[in-house]
Formats: sequence, structure tokens, C-alpha cells
Amino acid sequence: MKHYDFDKVIDRQGTNDVKHELLQEYFGSRDLLPLWVADMDFETPDFIRDAIVRRMQHPICGYSVLPQGYWDVIGQWIESHHQWHVEREWMHFIPGIVKGIGLVVNSLTTPGDKVIIQPPVYHPFRIVPEGNGREIVFNPLIHREEDIYEIDFEGLERVCDEHCRLLILANPHNPIGICWSRETLVRLAEFCHSRGIIVVSDEIHCDMALFGHKHIPFASVSDKAAQTSITFQAPTKTFNMAGMISSYCIVPSEEIRKKFYSWIDANEFASPNMFSPLATVAAFTQGEPWRQQMLSYIEQNILFVEDYCRRNLPCIHPIRPQASFLVWLDCRGLHLKHDRLVDLFVGHAHLALNDGAMFGGEGDGYMRLNVGVPRVVLEKALGQLKDACEESI
Repeated sequence: MKHYDFDKVIDRQGTNDVKHELLQEYFGSRDLLPLWVADMDFETPDFIRDAIVRRMQHPICGYSVLPQGYWDVIGQWIESHHQWHVEREWMHFIPGIVKGIGLVVNSLTTPGDKVIIQPPVYHPFRIVPEGNGREIVFNPLIHREEDIYEIDFEGLERVCDEHCRLLILANPHNPIGICWSRETLVRLAEFCHSRGIIVVSDEIHCDMALFGHKHIPFASVSDKAAQTSITFQAPTKTFNMAGMISSYCIVPSEEIRKKFYSWIDANEFASPNMFSPLATVAAFTQGEPWRQQMLSYIEQNILFVEDYCRRNLPCIHPIRPQASFLVWLDCRGLHLKHDRLVDLFVGHAHLALNDGAMFGGEGDGYMRLNVGVPRVVLEKALGQLKDACEESI
């Protein structure tokens, strides 16, 4: 088996990558170590790059159709990794998962309808519906213990009314990294099905379960879940090819599918560029050894962060993710107001992390750390944070 080098440091500057190019705009400085945007600083696997290079050896970049067997490859991956059999007609290409949320909002709801989200949660869940004239209903997660978050079903009952049309679920959760239990998903399906609410399940981190945890697709847990859901998945996070924009949706309900997919097709949103399907096929047919090695490296990075904070930054508690390469840092032990916390990271430690408050008010006192980087970079970042804490607090 080939060994992949995740310790290799790669200079991304000059590639128009968001992590570096938007530092000045978002943080007010370019002189920061970027650990914010949710892509990894590892080499995109060679088999994916090779697939693109082979296509570029042909001199014409014309209109393309999906390669033969494309949907079979995706269906086989889902069944082998998540034990969910997906019929061919359930699947459709979408031009990105955030865009997919916008497609659902515009095709299946009308202005004034309500969309439920469960903060702290990925901020486009709020931004996209609001930007399209829909009202957001907040159902914050319950923070039971230091590392335990749960869906507040009693709170969901209180805030839900007849105008609620969608609930957007992060599964696995972003930024906390929760792999929701089957019992939780079944209960959520019962609730939403009984009220005619469609669950949009963002499962982009589904192939990145860690430390023995298991991702369970929402639509797979019951017939009611299947009949009231739209599932979004993609290989892009797992195989570090986010710029390829290669995503797909899964809709078991014929009623929802006809309305949603006809709208997508009428607006030509189901036409990928010529590279993303090739990258997806390469990822799902050749990528398992790389994925396993990458996940092992991510787990070691998480353990490194936990150990470093325990020894050097005891006021910062990393909540161990059950999936993904994002770590939710509980910084409340520093006893700083949130603006001062952000200034500590940006102005003193010279680090660019996602500000916890961007995920909702429940994120005050938290920061989201991307550990999908070579360990030497992670060590440097934590050292800068340690120095900043010693000098500023």
C-alpha cells in the first residue's frame, strides 16, 4: 500500500485560495497563520490530480456528460460505507451544498416561510434562507455537559409552528463534530414527518467519522425519514478537493423529488463542469487507502491538540469531534468577553480561526480550529497561542 505524506508543508499562496486571499478582508491582516476555512492543507490525492491531467491531455474542453457508471460508483460507495442502498433515480447532481440549500429554499418554500436551524451551527444555514426572504427559527442545541450536545426536542416543539417548512440538519455536525445517534435521528424524523417539515441533511463530512464513531445517514433510519428528507453529500471535504464543486443530493420521496429535481433541471443546475465527475469517480474508486491514512493523521492531530492544551493551555478545552477535521475550542476558561477573545487569537497570537459567534450566539467563548494541516503547522499555531496567552492575560 502506498504511504501518503501528510507532514509535507505546501505553500498555497499565489493559488487564489480563500484561506490566504481573504485574510485581510475578514481579519484585517495578512500576517496570520490561517486555520479557518474548512479545506485541508494536505496534497489533493495524486489519483484525483492524475484524472484531471489525463482529461487535459485532450485539446478540447467542450460540453461534457457524466461519465458512464458515475451514479453506480456513488451508490456503491454509500452502500459499502454507510449501509444505505440508494436507488439511481433518487440521486441528482447539485453545484455545491451551500448552493443546494439555496436551491431547496427557492424551489420548495415561498417568501415568509420559516426554516429551522440548530445553533451553534454552520452559518450558511442561517445566511442562505435569510438572504432569500425566509424567516429563521432557532432551536439551539442543549449543552448538557462539557463535551455533550443534544437536540432540544422540547424546545423544537415550542418554536415550531405551521409556517415552518424546512429544518436544516448538520449531520455530522459542524462545528462540533457530532455523529448523531440513530435514536436521535428517528425521533427527529417522527417530529418533522408529522408536521410536513422537510429535513435537509447536510452530510458533507459523512466519510470522516473518527475514533470509532459511525455516520448514520438521516434518510436511512426509517421510512418517515426517507419520505421527508433531502440529503446532501460530496467527496470534496474528505478528499480535499473543495474547489471541484462536486456534490449530489439524494431524495427518496417521489413527491419531493419531482418538484425539486424538475426545478433544478429547468434552471440547468444539474450540469457539472467536465472535471468534477472525473474527480469524484477517482476518489470513490481509488481513494480508500488515502482516506484511511488521512483520518488516522487527523486523529493524531486532535490528540496532539488535546495534549498540548492540557499541558500548556489548561483554560482552553478542545471538544473532541466524532467526525471531520474541525475542533470546537471551548475558551470560556479564559474569562474573556468574546471580542477580546477574538483579539487574543488574531491580534496577539496572529492566528485566523473561525470565530465561534459566527455559528450563533451560542458560540460566544468558542473558536473553531481546522486541524487538517501538517503537525508542524499545528504545533507552531499552538505555540503562538500559548505565547499570546502568557503575554496578554
